[in-house]
Amino acid sequence: MSTFGRAFRVTTYGESHCPSVGCIIDGCPPGMKLTEADIQPQLTRRRPGQSALTTPRDEKDRVQIQSGTESGITLGTPIGLMVKNEDQRPHDYKGDTMAGFPRPSHADYTYQEKYGVRASSGGGRSSARETIARVASGAIAEKYLSLVHGVEIVAFVSSVGNEELFPPTSTHPTPSTNPIFLKLLDTITREEVDHPDYLPVRCPNKEAATRMSDKIAEFRDKKDSIGGTVTCVIRNCPVGIGEPCFDKIEACLAQGMLSIPATKGFEIGSGFGGCAVPGSLNNDAFVSSVPVAPSQSGVDASPDAPPEPITNGAKPRSNRLKTKTNNSGGVQGGISNGAHIYFRVGFKPPATIGQAQNTVDFEGKEGVLEAKGRHDPCVVPRAVAIVEAMAALVVMDAVMTQSSRQSMRDALQDRG
Repeated sequence: MSTFGRAFRVTTYGESHCPSVGCIIDGCPPGMKLTEADIQPQLTRRRPGQSALTTPRDEKDRVQIQSGTESGITLGTPIGLMVKNEDQRPHDYKGDTMAGFPRPSHADYTYQEKYGVRASSGGGRSSARETIARVASGAIAEKYLSLVHGVEIVAFVSSVGNEELFPPTSTHPTPSTNPIFLKLLDTITREEVDHPDYLPVRCPNKEAATRMSDKIAEFRDKKDSIGGTVTCVIRNCPVGIGEPCFDKIEACLAQGMLSIPATKGFEIGSGFGGCAVPGSLNNDAFVSSVPVAPSQSGVDASPDAPPEPITNGAKPRSNRLKTKTNNSGGVQGGISNGAHIYFRVGFKPPATIGQAQNTVDFEGKEGVLEAKGRHDPCVVPRAVAIVEAMAALVVMDAVMTQSSRQSMRDALQDRG
């Protein structure tokens, strides 16, 4: 399917080398200010040609709002978004070699088997070009979430190959117990991720970013590719979103992330590292999140009790509990608990490489494939914006679902 979401529905269209890509968004709330300027920054972070470590394909990825707004205000009707493919080169994929051979680890063979036909130029719908629509629609969802709930979503590169920002240690088998990592989740911003010291990799540590940049350049120069991981944090997420049993918020996040091209793994909270420690260390104990009410004797409230967090205009939360630690990644029983939701997504090495590879053609005849075209040696620097977008789409859909339930519950209470 090319549609994601239930309450906030995004239907994407387009292939890698067709005239344009885009989407239709159905369910966006009316009355929100929205122009191309709200969407373009994220598309610019995703676009190709950003550095010598990405594909040289020269696309400006300028978004055009086709419908659903008037005078810069959303109407509640379907929003149409379009981005033209300005530097398409389908001829790079023609000829006996590229057209006749399924590229190793690419979708050429599976698409051909499924549909009996395929877009041979650039992989068609399996190309990362399709993610433009996700990033554009995610920017709209994120604006609403920020305005109404103060939600903040920030992703960054946490590894390239064997170069890791937070490598596992005996003390911290998972970053969820590492105070430096936890502090980073509290404070990291997109402006920091895009600081010149951390570009073009987008790893928020200068030394680690340099190591990762060198690693990507090493494989690029060998006409090879390398994978990596992206970590994402969602702050100020409303409590109570997520639908047991099959639409748990982490399940929806996993679906959204694993639908991104080249993804191969997803972990939330302590993740796989948390599987190696006992429950006594992995459990998240509850503590009070609001000041203790003054007693009748006039004793002041506990000075250790934290105030209710209010960020970017978000309304105070009604929950009275929080967790002392956050190995759960902000989710328990599939429902958000008010803590930071954080997760990591694994991306494989890009399948199309410039090296000659021994393989077979579609008829099973042995041959050598030396792929042409323009491709990333590592996708994770550009995947940062895509991960943020999919997180926004998942949270937006869950928030709208929960808001509907809450409004119906409130209506019943108003009637006694």
